[in-house]
Amino acid sequence: MHKKHKILLFGLCATLLFSLYYKGLSPVFLGAQEKDENNIYKQLELFNTVINKVQKDYHTEVTSKELIYGALKGMLSSLDSHSQFMDPETYEEMRVDTEGEFGGLGIEITIKDNILTVVTPIDGTPAYEAGLEPEDKIIKIEGKSTKKLSLSEAVKKLRGKPGTTVAISILRPATNEFLEFTLTRDKIKIQSVKDAKILADSIGYIRLTQFQENTSDELETALNDLERQGMKGLILDLRNNPGGLLKEAFKVTDRFLGPDKLIVSTKGRIANQNKEYTSSNKASHPYLHVIVLVNRGSASGSEIVAGAIQDWNRGILIGTRTFGKGSVQSVFPLNDGSALRLTTAKYYTPSGRSIHEIGIEPDIVVPYKKLDSTEKEQKNELESRIEAFENDSDIEHDNTSDAADEKYPPLTDTQVERAVDLMKGIIIFNHAETGTLRQYPEPENESGE
Repeated sequence: MHKKHKILLFGLCATLLFSLYYKGLSPVFLGAQEKDENNIYKQLELFNTVINKVQKDYHTEVTSKELIYGALKGMLSSLDSHSQFMDPETYEEMRVDTEGEFGGLGIEITIKDNILTVVTPIDGTPAYEAGLEPEDKIIKIEGKSTKKLSLSEAVKKLRGKPGTTVAISILRPATNEFLEFTLTRDKIKIQSVKDAKILADSIGYIRLTQFQENTSDELETALNDLERQGMKGLILDLRNNPGGLLKEAFKVTDRFLGPDKLIVSTKGRIANQNKEYTSSNKASHPYLHVIVLVNRGSASGSEIVAGAIQDWNRGILIGTRTFGKGSVQSVFPLNDGSALRLTTAKYYTPSGRSIHEIGIEPDIVVPYKKLDSTEKEQKNELESRIEAFENDSDIEHDNTSDAADEKYPPLTDTQVERAVDLMKGIIIFNHAETGTLRQYPEPENESGE
């Protein structure tokens, strides 16, 4: 390599690293101490030596941009599974995700324990319809191991032109099975608020599939519509909700809390990463009885909503433990169209619980089981007999409960069934104006309460 080129590369590396440092984004090896800063030049000299050697002796010509991009990807991936350097193409793909429409499989993935892992399939997408489940381990894509793939590289391989197919091999930890799937890519349009309906007398149900622009406004519209139909209690389904836009998760939580309640806090290494997010005085449903359904596919924003509702005693959580994705990723755009996605803090619930890699334990653990028609019929028959007995009616000729059941959609699984049964009791034995479902102490770190 020419001496002039070496100086140019060294200057480029120095500029890049110092620009990161002065923005508060220094890599771990830079540290915050002056003695560490004195080592920067030695590290840069080593870096420059390696680039020089590669460009001189590698069997194929490699550009300086390719080498530097590769070094940055390695640097960020060495920190944790969520931090990454995104080239311009990957950064653009990430931006498309939050706008709610993209081509692919409809699957949220992460790297967990160094293995490509399904957070959740998005409802109604090819991945969901094929039967992929939260925590499935993607071992191969098109017959090739995913072991050395970064998250962004895996996303690129899974996405493609709508109508094309991709083969994946997964290990399902729940059953220790190896399964093969061939999925057809499709244009994914996510509807974040779905299935708003009355499940039983005065019991409403709304499913949030993801937090996107206007999710909270769409939820408010659905809530108002159900209240006009006589809803007194809500089952809010956050199962298989991987998160999304956190501002919308905060707004959703805000609908159910009173004013000035801590929703979530973040804690990082520097002062501006330590933040508290509190509710406004615009809660539209502060006394509505709420039951929240969660499972291992509930992550990030959905865990924040569930944690705040649980800590403030605003509702009861039913289901299974959530995913445990409770770290804050900040995105820093760079001049060439690339960006850094860097873990800068962790989330804590109002009572100070960490979500990350732990998750939220529901108040009532109910394993998921789909209800078949026989079980539904048996349950309806039992309820019919109980109601007839309580009303001192002729059991053989009482069809009141059967007629009522025909008004409402059938219950689909054991978790929804348990939530409906519990909500019936809450509505009967609690006054709507109290807004209190359980008597737990309020979070200790909330001031002025």
